[in-house]
Amino acid sequence: MKKLAIISAIVLGFGFASCDSYMDINQDPNSPAESNMTPSIMLPAAEMNLAATYGNLMRIPAGYYTQHFAQAFGTSNYLDFSQFTMSATRSSTAYSQMMRGALKNLETIRTLAKDKEEWGTYLAATTLRAFGVQALVDCYGEIPFSEAFDVSIPSPKYDEGADIYAALIAELDEALANASAADVVATNFLFPGQRAGAWIQFANALKLKILSRESGVASVDSQIGAIVSEGNLPAGDVAFANLWKNENGQMNPYYSEEFATSFGSTQINVVANVAIINTLLQKDSEGAVVYQDPRLAAFFETNGSGNYTGGISGSNFSTSDAYKSTYWCRPVASYDMPVYLISKFETEFFISEYYARQGNHDQAAAHYAAAIEASFASAGVDGAEENIALFPYDPSNYKKCIGIAKWIAFTGTNDFESYCELRRLRYPAFGTVKGSDMYNLQTDASYKPELLAPGTLYTPIQVDGNIGENKLLERYPYPSSSSASNANAPKFANSDYTKPIFWAN
Repeated sequence: MKKLAIISAIVLGFGFASCDSYMDINQDPNSPAESNMTPSIMLPAAEMNLAATYGNLMRIPAGYYTQHFAQAFGTSNYLDFSQFTMSATRSSTAYSQMMRGALKNLETIRTLAKDKEEWGTYLAATTLRAFGVQALVDCYGEIPFSEAFDVSIPSPKYDEGADIYAALIAELDEALANASAADVVATNFLFPGQRAGAWIQFANALKLKILSRESGVASVDSQIGAIVSEGNLPAGDVAFANLWKNENGQMNPYYSEEFATSFGSTQINVVANVAIINTLLQKDSEGAVVYQDPRLAAFFETNGSGNYTGGISGSNFSTSDAYKSTYWCRPVASYDMPVYLISKFETEFFISEYYARQGNHDQAAAHYAAAIEASFASAGVDGAEENIALFPYDPSNYKKCIGIAKWIAFTGTNDFESYCELRRLRYPAFGTVKGSDMYNLQTDASYKPELLAPGTLYTPIQVDGNIGENKLLERYPYPSSSSASNANAPKFANSDYTKPIFWAN
């Protein structure tokens, strides 16, 4: 595995390329030796830690849990993810990198900016920190937060996810109240050269996401309605884009991890899953194609024979000689692909869902269509109108149509958010076919992906015993890098693997 080398190289590489004094990610941002640090030095490094963690270390397992990905023949790097497994040790790297490399640095920036009343920078750091904290809550349910950034507390308490969500909204509101669109923002990669206006829109979109995610368990529609009515949201995707280079340590982190050979590895792990392939390429009972989503070619390459094929979760087909690496489709990836934080289509789907809850199905349908159009635009393909006509907004089951459409749209952009929304909306749902029905590991002739209905999930061939059939991994076990040294860490039981995050209850 090469993750740690990549993360360090990304940060240090951009340090040499763009700024002479970025902070080493292994340094404590509160150390007196760094008393001369400024937000313009610290913010780009914190951003790259967030991008490397969220855009790679959190994206890859989520791709398997959403059944966008399957494990390639003959390798086993992520076979455990393919079987809906996550260990406390396995998740520790992402947790530590996010906490130490991104969130603690961003908290330091917040303090520096607030002391100097640099409200544009304060808003930027607050928004990015809230974004990273929410991602961790959405993995674990409970994490250290209220005491996490106080260096005098070696064992910070784990806060409830609902309490953290409320605190994040309060922090964003306070930062927004102090900021003006014309405020200057410290040097950064997300909105280079722009003032706080872009960050205000990002903060509003993040508030919309946080509130929408808890909308099933909290009375937040009045707050969502205020954001929708104001309309000050990003006009396009919010992403780390146009900054990656085709050089060691400066590529998109997901690409560098899984597709580049810069670190000497040519191993193939991530391939397309039959669940998403069967949905993007729908066939009739005779095997004739009845609809091919134009985004399929934007999301996945064809295999060595020019076809689209998907692997099955829970196995890497290791007993077979027929399904070598050239049989499976690989995700489309490039060194300069963006790391998406909030996509335009994501915001439109949240607005559609808000109107659906209000019973305003005309507006819900309009924003549903706008979301699909935004997804097609982001993928760089035409055909949104046909897709909307074939798979229209359904007022009788808005969660199903939005859930499946969102799952598809996230395929090529943000598998982690897809994993969150899958657990919340519960669509796509599990069908009647299991992975073992499509392949039994004993004979190549048993490979029958056509059995799986479009827009459905399935139980992996081999699944974590703590999960069982027709269920998702609902939360990660608390990271060993935190719980092993923290006496306040809650106990994690085997039954907790299927205990929903607070917003999914």
